[in-house]
Amino acid sequence: MGAFAQQFDPSTGNMVYGGAGQGQAPDIGAWQVNPNADRRRNLSAFRMWHWSDHFSDLGVGVILADVSSRALHYWSAGEATYRVYPCSVPVTEELTKRGKTEVVRKAKNPPWTPTPDMRKKDPSLPLRVEGGVPENPLGAYGLYLSWPAYLIHGTHDTRKIGRLSSNGCYGLYNEHVTELYDLAEIGTQVAVF
Repeated sequence: MGAFAQQFDPSTGNMVYGGAGQGQAPDIGAWQVNPNADRRRNLSAFRMWHWSDHFSDLGVGVILADVSSRALHYWSAGEATYRVYPCSVPVTEELTKRGKTEVVRKAKNPPWTPTPDMRKKDPSLPLRVEGGVPENPLGAYGLYLSWPAYLIHGTHDTRKIGRLSSNGCYGLYNEHVTELYDLAEIGTQVAVF
C-alpha cells in the first residue's frame, strides 16, 4: 500500500485497506470498516441515500447527485448493481440546478462547447473543443441530461473531484465515468439535490 502514512485516512484516522493501482483513481480498491460509525453520514458529510428517497420506482435505473456530499449514487434496474462515486460539483449555488431529470444521450469523447455565460466571463475560451484531446475538460465519456448543457462526465483534472469546481456539471474520475457509461441506460432517472 505504499508508505505507512498512506495506510490511514487523514480525515477519519481509520485504517485503509486495499488500494488503487498506479495511475488509478485513489479510491479504487480501497475500503474502511468502522462498525461504530453512523452508517448514514461520516465526518466528510457523506450521507447514504436510497433511490426510493427520491423516486417511486426504479425504472431502468437511478442516479442521485448529492451536492453536499459531493457524491453520485447509481442503482441499476432491479438493484442488481449499486455504485457510489466521488464527484466534482458546481462552484456556486447559482450554477447548481436541482431537481429531477434523466439521461437522454450518452457519448464517448464528448465535445465541449463553453456556454455563453462561460465565454462572457472568459472571452479567451474556444468556441468548441473536440473530444479526446487533453484540452477538453469533459474526459472520456459523457451522460447528457434533459437539462441543456448539464452532463455527468469524466475529467482529466483529478484535482477537481470532491470539490466545488464545475460550471454546473458533475465530474467523475475517468475510470468511474467509464464504468457508469457502461451501466447507465438512456432513460435513467436522475435527481440532483
